[in-house]
Amino acid sequence: MKQNEADLVNGPGDLENGVYGVPSTYKDAKLIYVPVPWEATTSYGGGTRLGPQAILEASIQLDLFDWDVVDPWKKGMFWWDADPKIEQWNKEARAEKVAGHVDQVNSLSRKLNAAIEARVTKILSDGKIPALVGGDHSTPIGAYTALGKKYASFGILHIDAHSDTRDAYQGFTDSHASIMRNALERVPELTTLTQVAIRDFCDEEMQYLGSMPDRVNVFWDRDLQNARLGRVAFTQTCKKIIDTLPESVWVSIDIDGLDPRYCPHTGTPVPGGLEYSELQYLLIELAKSGRNILGFDLVEVAPNTDASATWDQAAREWDANVGMRLLYKLSALALASQGVCRFRTTSLDLNKTGRSLMGRGRKNKTQKMKQRAGQASKKARAKKKKSAAKKK
Repeated sequence: MKQNEADLVNGPGDLENGVYGVPSTYKDAKLIYVPVPWEATTSYGGGTRLGPQAILEASIQLDLFDWDVVDPWKKGMFWWDADPKIEQWNKEARAEKVAGHVDQVNSLSRKLNAAIEARVTKILSDGKIPALVGGDHSTPIGAYTALGKKYASFGILHIDAHSDTRDAYQGFTDSHASIMRNALERVPELTTLTQVAIRDFCDEEMQYLGSMPDRVNVFWDRDLQNARLGRVAFTQTCKKIIDTLPESVWVSIDIDGLDPRYCPHTGTPVPGGLEYSELQYLLIELAKSGRNILGFDLVEVAPNTDASATWDQAAREWDANVGMRLLYKLSALALASQGVCRFRTTSLDLNKTGRSLMGRGRKNKTQKMKQRAGQASKKARAKKKKSAAKKK
């Protein structure tokens, strides 16, 4: 259904138009979403294969105005439907996993990697921005491989509760628990990996990370929490994080990098993590730092699948709601970082007249104090004058 611009930005979204209720085509869009309904290597909770569709369906609840970027939706955001073969491979892999056939699962993972690499390679060659939507965290390795063939060097900003640097997990070489190790070892063009909010890892991973101090930077969640308790400004922490990254950056976000209250149904939640506002601030500062966001992946969003749940629809869709809002913010910032959209030049607290709504209260208070002081001074002068007159 066609809509005029006013209806698009002010009215309810229509999923028939596409993601966020905005009409777009692959040809016209600058940013392309690559949904990957895959969870063959998950090791605890499930449901992330349903994440992409849940995010898509929730996306029409979004208001398109963005505080930081001017009209990113106008540049086109196209949801490239998943290849049906991926869903079939996922079913096969999950069955093989239950049967204990590790080699067959690894073989199907390699098929997935090749399919994602091919799709992302096309997106990059067409001059568009790839945005992978998982699915478990094993899914973006094909995208990283494609990036390595396109760019001489790049870095990854990795937000996660887990380090994901195991050599393999449960025998799966392409496990969600191995994605960053696979990226480091298979993609030599990946020169810098900066991890943030990491709080769950094993001895093997700690030793592995320590073996490459010139290539990997880790901002442990414990240190972030201690800094918060010590009242160290998060703005300072963000600067330190961003300073570790090269000019060209891919952003990889496992939703469990956030505090679990934002993603209660993700597969492997861990207490702690970033506030949504902190993650958003970090991403905004990254985009405004002059770095080029090449693309991103958002993974491990899992909707609540409890059919017996009695609470309302909004509560059931909470994970997808958070996921789709983060997806839109990532999209807007990636577009702005590449100069496709422009950043807003006014502060968040400015109204249309350019006066600070937040500051206006303080200004009025100051004016009132000055008025009171002036009145008191005037009274004092009058009293003094009256007293002098009596003496005469």
